Amino acid sequence: MFKSSKKNKFESGIIVSIFIIVITLIVYYICNALNLGNLSIVIALIFSIASAWGSYYYSDKIVLASCRARPATREEDLKLVNILDALMVTAGLPKKPDLYVVEDNQPNAFATGRNPEHAVICVTTGLLEKLDYYELEGVIAHEMSHIKNYDILLSTVVSVFVGFIVMLSDIFSRALFWGGAKDRDSDSKANGILMLLGLIFLILSPIFGTLMQLALSRKREYLADSTAIEFTRNPDGLISALQKLENDPNELETANSATANMYIINPFKKNGEKGKKKTSSLWSTHPSTEDRIEALRNIK
Repeated sequence: MFKSSKKNKFESGIIVSIFIIVITLIVYYICNALNLGNLSIVIALIFSIASAWGSYYYSDKIVLASCRARPATREEDLKLVNILDALMVTAGLPKKPDLYVVEDNQPNAFATGRNPEHAVICVTTGLLEKLDYYELEGVIAHEMSHIKNYDILLSTVVSVFVGFIVMLSDIFSRALFWGGAKDRDSDSKANGILMLLGLIFLILSPIFGTLMQLALSRKREYLADSTAIEFTRNPDGLISALQKLENDPNELETANSATANMYIINPFKKNGEKGKKKTSSLWSTHPSTEDRIEALRNIK
């Protein structure tokens, strides 16, 4: 587990560095398209570094705001609070995560934050209503495993970065619509290369964002499942919870493609798959629920 946490921290640093480079090139290209001249590279560097810093420290708040989550209270969510308090004994986290609730019928959950000292667990009202005590315990233990393994930092930062890149692509398309990029004879060869790179990254940004999400190895979901069993000593609870989550027909209205990888199961349901064996494709952000359940049964 320690090696996994160390690896996740290293990968987070690599992804933040890549993000700064990509955003710098994209913003530089946009600034040149708007004819901002020599200020383009300065603006691009300041913008990319500031956005990376903000994403690191405020990514959890950004994600919670995007799904319109509210803080959980002991009066309204007593079962949830009691489960978390009980799991803190076995989880070994340095600080109890903050609890949040999203008003949505689909049972689902995710964890976010930059480290275990600044961690959040968020669940839907559908999860609280449709799962019994031991099933809910399994889901919360799974999310606490992500916190302990530092999966939360990588998944949250990637989610914010993907959304940010998509937003920049939209800004650029609007900039072209309003005025378009104009060739300038004064552009140096170096500027031309930077602009070309920026254009390439801008065009490929949707694919780049997807690949960044897929950098979150699906093995981490298996690791979080197995670690959750260490916390609860009850694989049946998590197995039953995963079955209920997979079979629930509702879609999570507050989820989006940038944050889908954070949830315990994919929040977007695919039609026409009832009765079919669900397998993970190359582009899946999650392993199939059936494979996860089989792995948990093997632990038993």
